[in-house]
Amino acid sequence: MNKYFEKLVTNERSVVCIFLFPALFGILIFIIIPLICSFALSFAKWDLLNPIEFVGFENYRIIFSEPVFYKILINTVVFAISTSVLGVVIPLILAAILNSKIRGSEFYKTAYFLPFITPMIVIGVVWQWIFDPNIGLLNTFLHLHINWLYDANYAMPALIIVSVWKLIGYNMLIFLSSLSGISQSLFEAAKIDGANSYQVFKNVTIPMLSPTIFFVVIITAISSFQVFDLIYLMTEGGPFDSTNVLVYAVYKNAFEYFNAGKASAIAYVLFFIILVLTLFQWSLRKKLVYSEKDN
Repeated sequence: MNKYFEKLVTNERSVVCIFLFPALFGILIFIIIPLICSFALSFAKWDLLNPIEFVGFENYRIIFSEPVFYKILINTVVFAISTSVLGVVIPLILAAILNSKIRGSEFYKTAYFLPFITPMIVIGVVWQWIFDPNIGLLNTFLHLHINWLYDANYAMPALIIVSVWKLIGYNMLIFLSSLSGISQSLFEAAKIDGANSYQVFKNVTIPMLSPTIFFVVIITAISSFQVFDLIYLMTEGGPFDSTNVLVYAVYKNAFEYFNAGKASAIAYVLFFIILVLTLFQWSLRKKLVYSEKDN
């Protein structure tokens, strides 16, 4: 019996290894090896044609000595913070409203989620028309004449608007799914005690949703720091680098300036920033997350 059991366990392990192998092989080929190679390239000079030349920390020295890098870094931080704040606060408020079972809530859920599943190329084309200074819907509606995507003062706010608009539906559904797991007796008890809608939202909804809010903030911040397609489609980093961000700078250096070493160095600067930000947010979880305050 023991021999049969050992043979069965061995066979099950073999089957598990066989099914896991394609996924692990894909991770090795497409994630781990590129990570190692790109890290090594950050210490080298390579134009994609000539032999690779080791230059040590020269790429990092060049990056941090360029004024334009700090402008790009500030753009990235401004975009990420703005998108993270608005992309969490607005969906949270909408989720709380829709959770109150208002008329047509299912329609609103679908309408808000549609932008998230819409291809970015379509979103870019549509919003370029909306922001058009001459025939755009936004200027026509507001009775203004603003060069949204061609003015350094308005290009970044315009991109933030589009990014938040696309994120609202996804984050809202995450909040709605968490709200459905909260006992309605908590809300009823608060109302019996005389709490108004704002007090219920502040003292019941937010504390009970704090783990979900914490999760949404982290994933939204990480995705915002990695924005590329929106910049590439709508502004290409302009005007005058006012919307240039770190990931787009990686693309420009690698595939337009053919400086793979510098592009890799910028990528690892971004990696370090995201890592520090995530660790910082994680260190605050016991202060911000209600369920962990007593642990």
